[in-house]
Amino acid sequence: MLVQEEVYTENAEKNPILALINKQKAFFAKNNTKDVETRLKMLAKLRKSIENNEQEIYEALHQDFRKPAFEAYATEIAITLDEIDFISKELKSWARTRSVSSSLLNFPSQNYIIPEPLGVCLIIGAWNYPLQLTLAPLIGAIAAGNCAIVKPSELASASADVLEKIITETFEKEYENAYVAVVKGGVDVNQALLKEKFDKIFFTGSTAVGKIVMRAAAEHLTPVTLELGGKSPCIVAEDADLDLAAKRIVWGKFLNAGQTCVAPDYIVAHKNIRSLLIVKLGKYITEFYGENPQDSPDYPRIINDRHFERLSKYLTTANSSTIVIGGKTDIVGRYIAPTVLDKVSWEDEVMQDEIFGPILPVLEYENEDEMIAILKSKPKPLALYLFADNDKLEKKVLDNLSFGGACINDTISHLINPHLPFGGVGDSGMGAYHGKGSFDAFTHYKGVMKKANWLDIPLRYAPYLGKLAFIKQAFKWKP
Repeated sequence: MLVQEEVYTENAEKNPILALINKQKAFFAKNNTKDVETRLKMLAKLRKSIENNEQEIYEALHQDFRKPAFEAYATEIAITLDEIDFISKELKSWARTRSVSSSLLNFPSQNYIIPEPLGVCLIIGAWNYPLQLTLAPLIGAIAAGNCAIVKPSELASASADVLEKIITETFEKEYENAYVAVVKGGVDVNQALLKEKFDKIFFTGSTAVGKIVMRAAAEHLTPVTLELGGKSPCIVAEDADLDLAAKRIVWGKFLNAGQTCVAPDYIVAHKNIRSLLIVKLGKYITEFYGENPQDSPDYPRIINDRHFERLSKYLTTANSSTIVIGGKTDIVGRYIAPTVLDKVSWEDEVMQDEIFGPILPVLEYENEDEMIAILKSKPKPLALYLFADNDKLEKKVLDNLSFGGACINDTISHLINPHLPFGGVGDSGMGAYHGKGSFDAFTHYKGVMKKANWLDIPLRYAPYLGKLAFIKQAFKWKP
């Protein structure tokens, strides 16, 4: 242990981040985090701290986004508490050593799988749901028995301060950053963290930054979970319940002012119902946020000036598209109205990258196969939504298109179910979490065979003359 600790402390005096990593490595090496009861105790403490800071969470999210308390509770606090409750209930079962079948070639033997924590993990959180998207992977890391360094997004600075308070209350008094620690800062801090070797990196953010994270992780052969995004399509078929579809699309799209990684990025509607669907979208935008959404207490704001300017360009540089609903902006309040664009083409600028804001383009299709072929040619999105009363179309879409997760006749709600893994594929990410997926993301499953000594079958040993038929039969045998 002395030699190991000396290795840990190399160059740490000149590098506070390395010193923190070394401190956690030394703490983890002593098996301080492996006891399941300790993990459950820390999850319970984390839950209590979240509850104790509920009002501070509301205030921070209002300061960062002008987010209403209802939305803050539903999308940040409730989901996080549910994740703790679900994982805590199942943790002892997941962490248990599990026996598996043997094979004739290894007779007699015992075979089992041991779930073990990976070690010291880096969790880089996102700004759009700054508590939920940072705490949910941390819950998985703790449940699996790891130490963790948490890097909240500097863009949601008030939320980062509350996050630091919650984690400090949970871990600092007893463990002094050795178990879980928060490191705040900007891009330079992210870069400094990514230079060091971790046992796992969990990143939530854009595809562009995800590539940077993966390149840095590759230098150390560090495994990564990347929760990214993409242009998540929303298909509305001719036979869809248009009123219900519009209601659920408006809710999913304009939640958090569209700053949601699984928000419907655009609609592809059948040509026969496109115009009526737009009318109904307008109806529900007004019903939810009033005639002037800028005055609504329930409509959040854009996170910062840079993202406001990025989104505003979609409204001023439109090619073929037309603003049919909304379009109003206010730089002082970073307000962009819930906006719907009609007559959009695939070549328009708004269709080239993930929008990540309250702008909803509407395209149309006539032929299902052609529509599916176009979507299939695009990068794989984090989510896909289909509104239809048509089992044949549903099967065709699910069989032919690849995506992280989907809702049929709803939006966003699939990520609430802890029994469903949540994650991307291709450009929208790799790996998944939520529920057992969170435990698995931070766990190595160690396979072990224990061979008995009372019998040693000579079949595998040379000389091999006359044994070929027997070895073929041995490999064919299945328990």
